[in-house]
Amino acid sequence: MKAVNYFMAFLSGIVIGSAAGLLLAPEKGSDTRERIAEALRKRGIRLDRKEMDELVEDITEELANASKIDE
Repeated sequence: MKAVNYFMAFLSGIVIGSAAGLLLAPEKGSDTRERIAEALRKRGIRLDRKEMDELVEDITEELANASKIDE
């Protein structure tokens, strides 16, 4: 069971790190959101503008919480 927990923690780290890289990249926010939306569309997930903004907000909150834990 511990192996599963370590694996899930590893995957979570990858997702959070990838999201942080995308959100903190030196591109305009609208360009980054469009890239995220396109990547999701390729996987069959469709989000409208409001849903995309909520997703970005959720990821930003998670990143803020993760950085507080590291302190």
